[in-house]
Amino acid sequence: MGMRSGDQHREIQLAAELIRATKKGVVLTGAGISTPSGIPDFRSAGSGLWSRYDPMEVASLTAFRLKPERFFEWLRPLARQIIQAQPNPAHIALAQLEKAGYIHAVITQNIDGLHQRAGSRRVYEVHGTFQTLTCIGCYRQFPAEAYLGPYIEAGVIPRCPRCAKVLKPDVILFEEQLPFRTWMRAQEACRRCDLILVAGSSLEVTPVANLPFEAVQNEARLIIVNQTPTYMDPRAVVLLRGDVAEILPLITKGVMDG
Repeated sequence: MGMRSGDQHREIQLAAELIRATKKGVVLTGAGISTPSGIPDFRSAGSGLWSRYDPMEVASLTAFRLKPERFFEWLRPLARQIIQAQPNPAHIALAQLEKAGYIHAVITQNIDGLHQRAGSRRVYEVHGTFQTLTCIGCYRQFPAEAYLGPYIEAGVIPRCPRCAKVLKPDVILFEEQLPFRTWMRAQEACRRCDLILVAGSSLEVTPVANLPFEAVQNEARLIIVNQTPTYMDPRAVVLLRGDVAEILPLITKGVMDG
């Protein structure tokens, strides 16, 4: 069921009023904020990433240790899309809200670095990042940039210049723990916030999906902007169905014009 334009306009205005009143706003973003930038959501049906491979066979820690070449073969088309992607109006709108002092942290399930490139400063990447690689032998960390060209163009698997072991992208695979410090900061931000805006996440992947629940338990107001339903919809003060790249700039304009 789509929203009528009048209803949507009212909800956008209400969202802007809530954000204007916030002292400690937090945002949680998922794949839906990056799909307008051309990065597929690998959970949605038919996007291709999970349709050719079983994720446990290519994107789990065990699979990576046993057959890193299969993981790198699977990741290559996604890596190319991440490198070519540009921040979209939703990323830019959130960066503007942070700069204006309404948003104190962006917690993201995405690994593409688009929030930072749009200008967001405090970003908690709870599912890791594609910007750095870590050696599975000596644990030294390297910027991904130097290795991405040969990998994307020719499929060259990145190896440690010191010990020649495989370099693993610092993205969180199945079976892997979330990055501890980042996760603690994200939880703390949600416990202390007075408002949480969920943008482009269907809230299906735990434990990150529990963060809005924790925020609401601590009396934060909840705004949800997403294409599909989430388990937290009944608790939202504002619920907007649609494209975040269209809706977030409208909300931000409402905040700034108010």
